[in-house]
Amino acid sequence: MRTIESYLRMLLIMTLCYLIAEWVIDEPKGTVLFNPYVLGFLFFIFLLVISFEVIIGVLERIADQLTTPEQRVALEEAKKQKALENKWKKRFAEWLIGKQTTPEAQLILEDHNYDGIRELDNPLPPWWLYLFYLTLIFGVVYLGYYHLFGGSDQKQNFEQEMAMAKEQIETYKKTAASFVDETNVTVLTDASSLESGKSLFEIHCAICHQNDGGGAIGPNLTDNYWILGGDIKSIFLTIAKGGRPGKGMIAWNNSLKPQEIQQLSSFILSLNGTTPQNPKAPEGTLINQ
Repeated sequence: MRTIESYLRMLLIMTLCYLIAEWVIDEPKGTVLFNPYVLGFLFFIFLLVISFEVIIGVLERIADQLTTPEQRVALEEAKKQKALENKWKKRFAEWLIGKQTTPEAQLILEDHNYDGIRELDNPLPPWWLYLFYLTLIFGVVYLGYYHLFGGSDQKQNFEQEMAMAKEQIETYKKTAASFVDETNVTVLTDASSLESGKSLFEIHCAICHQNDGGGAIGPNLTDNYWILGGDIKSIFLTIAKGGRPGKGMIAWNNSLKPQEIQQLSSFILSLNGTTPQNPKAPEGTLINQ
């Protein structure tokens, strides 16, 4: 009986420790158990509980050895009296492991004999039968749900969740005022945005396009000739994702925020029609603005 109490107590302590870890650690639900610190902590608690149970068991054995036969009888009577007082505990134990019988009564032998080896035919413990029946019920439900009635499997669940995630992203793009990409970017014309774009251009772009946009290594940004498109969406995409593969401008989406790329793109458009000091020859395709 004490062994069952020890297992139940250990299971309760480990479950409580895991729930506390789930509550304290800021990680997705269900992944905390794979955290090495959590595993180490649970292993430490497990060793602590095992050590406690072993020490208690050793102390009980020592106490049994130090007691006289009369004291042992008195202790047994006290244990019986306590068992009678805790009837619910006894009933639960009988429901789980069956009624306690004497060792002689437990030895139910089969009639056949194999070279002096006799086979026991003891009844299975109730907890084992309950678990067996539970697996049968689970198997029938699983078979019916997934194979007979077309229940959704993990692949279908993943596809459904991905579709929902895409819908949520599109909704966020439509409702978030600060979200900008190449699909919804617009030209900014206010002085503050153009001034911010000018500062960004001087820091990141002037080295290749000159401060006045006339072009150096990079193309001239003041004429109507464009390599990758001259509208606000094309310029935004070119800055964010980079120029032509293998040559041209790098992608700036890891260095600049979407709002900064929008300001920079708007400033570049404002350079169209200006007169740079040393304009570079046109490159790309003529686009009527």
